[in-house]
Amino acid sequence: MTQPLVLTCGEPAGIGPELAPLAWQALKNELAFFWLGDPRHLPATAPVVLIDTPAQAADAMADGLPVLAHDFGPAATPGQANPAHAAHVIAVIEQAVGFVQNAQASALCTAPIHKKALQDCAGFAFPGHTEFLAHLAGQKEVVMMLACAALRVVPATIHIPLAAVPQALTPDLLRQTITLTHHAMQRDFGIAAPRIAVAGLNPHAGEGGAMGQEELRWIAPLLAQMRAGGIDIIGPLPADTMFHARARAGYDVAICMYHDQALIPIKTIDFDHGVNISLGLPFVRTSPDHGTAFDIAGRGQANPSSLIAALRMGAEMAKARQNAQHSQS
Repeated sequence: MTQPLVLTCGEPAGIGPELAPLAWQALKNELAFFWLGDPRHLPATAPVVLIDTPAQAADAMADGLPVLAHDFGPAATPGQANPAHAAHVIAVIEQAVGFVQNAQASALCTAPIHKKALQDCAGFAFPGHTEFLAHLAGQKEVVMMLACAALRVVPATIHIPLAAVPQALTPDLLRQTITLTHHAMQRDFGIAAPRIAVAGLNPHAGEGGAMGQEELRWIAPLLAQMRAGGIDIIGPLPADTMFHARARAGYDVAICMYHDQALIPIKTIDFDHGVNISLGLPFVRTSPDHGTAFDIAGRGQANPSSLIAALRMGAEMAKARQNAQHSQS
């Protein structure tokens, strides 16, 4: 039997707790998941079924949102992070990782956290979720993918100033990003021969050296080398012409050179259904592509579409990974 997904509560003062029951309502007849957090932080009208173990989640789905309780102590106030909650947010993530590592859960879906609150109040020493999960998994090489039904993108560099991108973008980093993405497309998306498109760093992919030398000097030679090694890869391509519908039909995933080059097209194409995925972890991890949204927390305005998409994609990836493991055994 397929194990349920585990959904972490995220920041209790954000929109995570109010989205969980909405996701249950949409998915209760489709897949099984359980929410890990303090049930007092959920909306008072939420149909909750307390469970003692992940194995009870599937049966509980018919009656309400399965909740594996973690006591956070103080109540939550929407829009205002409570310093006393910070350590518990971290503990929930650690507990959830334990569930996927020991196969009690098939995949991990994480609700948004408030990184500054964790850093200021609990000594959180990581830039964000992905780096913490990589630490817990003992995995150094992890990349971020953003995905929706129409597009998958992977930025080679992420949260750094644009001026720092040319120095941070090295042949080793790009090779690692492409290799991890290629492997993940096979293992987690069931695509045996993934088609990878790589954007150029400069406008018009350098335009033959007129707008930058990186494409000529090392990006194109690296891609040619990887192509010769058996990866179906095209590029470097001008980023301004590779995201329209006809162009997207020619590849399964796009590798971009920096944050906005990757995120602008996917958020333009499908703002509400984007999913954040961590590639390279020994377990499946997805997350909605939005933050804690303190400004609308507790007002009933939060849109559950991205969380629903993240749970669906987590279940699909877990199934693909299971099928890949069975084919190799």
